[in-house]
Amino acid sequence: MIKVIVGHKLKPSANVQPIFLKLRSHAMTYPGFISAENLVGEKDASLAVFVSTWNAVQNWRAWEISKIRTELYREAEELLVEEPKVTIYMIMPTQW
Repeated sequence: MIKVIVGHKLKPSANVQPIFLKLRSHAMTYPGFISAENLVGEKDASLAVFVSTWNAVQNWRAWEISKIRTELYREAEELLVEEPKVTIYMIMPTQW
């Protein structure tokens, strides 16, 4: 299982929530999708992240290059200061 964190630096007064909601609803239809959440900085609201959990990297990669995700990020470009930063983490099992 993996977690993907996509960090965004937003322009002042940018409302990325509608696009995040669209991303989430479309991602839910892709194989291997487990969950997603949208987060915004508590002290700096210009920092927003889209965190998603997937069964495998291959599932994320299929979503990453999908037409709908590409189109939604094209829509978001005008709201962003810079390109989103994508970081993928492998979930490490913990045992007691």
